[in-house]
Amino acid sequence: MRNKWVKEPWELALMRNSGRRLAEVSAALRESVRVGISTAELDELAEKMISDLGGVPSFKGYRVPGIPNPFPATICASPNEQVVHGIPTDTPLKSGDIISIDMGMIYGGYHSDCAFTLAVGDVTAEVAHLLDVTERSLYVGIAQATPDNRTGDIGHAIQSLVEPEGFGIVREYVGHGIGRRLHERPSVPNFGKPGRLDILKPGMCIAIEPMTTLGSYDTEALEDGWTVVTIDRRLSAHFEHTVAVTPNGPEILTVLDGQPRI
Repeated sequence: MRNKWVKEPWELALMRNSGRRLAEVSAALRESVRVGISTAELDELAEKMISDLGGVPSFKGYRVPGIPNPFPATICASPNEQVVHGIPTDTPLKSGDIISIDMGMIYGGYHSDCAFTLAVGDVTAEVAHLLDVTERSLYVGIAQATPDNRTGDIGHAIQSLVEPEGFGIVREYVGHGIGRRLHERPSVPNFGKPGRLDILKPGMCIAIEPMTTLGSYDTEALEDGWTVVTIDRRLSAHFEHTVAVTPNGPEILTVLDGQPRI
């Protein structure tokens, strides 16, 4: 019996269409981050672009058991010590901040999901290094998304890059399968032992998303039920791509035409 998390070729085509459109939104938001802009303004831009591209935000209205209110925005905007699921606000970004933007889009019935963290103005060398290492760890993880590897190989590759640099890997929040639903099987942790957990098969689509910290990897949720912060309030970074496992290796779906797909 076919694994229901494996996409048919026509489904992969729809996933590519969704991912390419979300990459357009991601590129526009990257260009828009600056001192003085608010994350609410970035959220407004993202929602308009997704709509103009024929899509629907994946996150807005998303519900999670145990949290009474659905997520209220198009993007998750998580500055500084916020790890994930930050709610956009009218507070202007200032020089020295870092901001993680996570976004999802439904197009043609299929989700795509990506994230990035940017420095706002001037940051310390340590913070710049955190961002660089976290982004590189995403790509070493993606490189392991090949047929017959396991999700543990992805997590091990990420952990093996990040921890020797002195940074923490968040344990409580992990990557995931993606397709008709935003969150499908398998879970994709950013740590662990190689050769363990779920086997990757051609046609599977996964969101790989390392989340790192300058200090402890322990986290806690704030009173709003959504915003997750580092327990020691040290800075956190987050990068993500939606990736298809193919017979020829991993294909990054949330990139623009002409960008590297691995």
